[in-house]
Amino acid sequence: MRLVFMGTPDFSVPPLLSLIKTDYTIVGVYTQPPRPKNRGHHVTKSPVHEVAEAHGIPVYTPKTLRDNDQQGIFKTLNADIAVVVAYGLILPKAILEAPRKGCLNIHGSILPRWRGAAPIHRAMLAGDNLTGITIMQMDEGLDTGDMLSTSDYNLSPSDTFIKVHDDLSQLGADLLIKTLPDYMNDTIVPQKQPQEGITYAHKLTKEEGLLDFSQSAEMVLRQVKTLNPWPGPYTYYNGTLLKIKDASITADRIERDIIPGTLLENGSVVCGDGCILSFDILQREGGKPLPKNDFLRGMPLMCGKILGE
Repeated sequence: MRLVFMGTPDFSVPPLLSLIKTDYTIVGVYTQPPRPKNRGHHVTKSPVHEVAEAHGIPVYTPKTLRDNDQQGIFKTLNADIAVVVAYGLILPKAILEAPRKGCLNIHGSILPRWRGAAPIHRAMLAGDNLTGITIMQMDEGLDTGDMLSTSDYNLSPSDTFIKVHDDLSQLGADLLIKTLPDYMNDTIVPQKQPQEGITYAHKLTKEEGLLDFSQSAEMVLRQVKTLNPWPGPYTYYNGTLLKIKDASITADRIERDIIPGTLLENGSVVCGDGCILSFDILQREGGKPLPKNDFLRGMPLMCGKILGE
């Protein structure tokens, strides 16, 4: 079987590595072009690009797939199927229809919940107890294609984004390897997505990292657990940007009226429901992440001060 793989970030790497270990012939890998990264702005290849090159697979990095020349190049690969995992470009109809068996997508939720760009983040921020992986046929809609298989994943309030991200990436790789043979042999009957329960996982913005202490401590903790490493949860203390790398909810609760965002002793803050959030790892702008006690020795946080002002 001639297969094209299309993906870009770390999430796409385990599925690619799993395919490399099979007997499928990967005739090409499509990924986003190298781009400047980090403070040094060094032009960097995507994680998928690096893996493909290391295994001698031809790499294609078009900026768009909408022009005739790029569509012609794709068709010359004569692929039986394309597997798409967080690629980052819209696939026009000519690309979707080029492989003999079309294009399959590994999506990081149980569809139709959390269609769109940030399904893992949105599931965690919403406090979902269950998410998972869907392998689906791609069409011209936004994650609207027929489903081939799913695999559930239980979420816990203590989960970090990195843990869930890595677990779902591997879950998607495993499910893909189980699903592909039956799909190619036409022994899977694609299922239409339910019309109930549709939600959209809009792309994250940097502004969403600003912590809102008027919310419950549980909701603020979800932000901390979900938004590290990007966009990174943050607040302001005396005009200084303060990054919160980890936190936990204490057993204490404030009964009297105190303005949400008010600092207590030992690096804790009152939230909108009266519950108290403890900052466990903090970082000032330009500094290193530090455990709370180490951080407070270098930058004491004044009790009674209101964060965010």
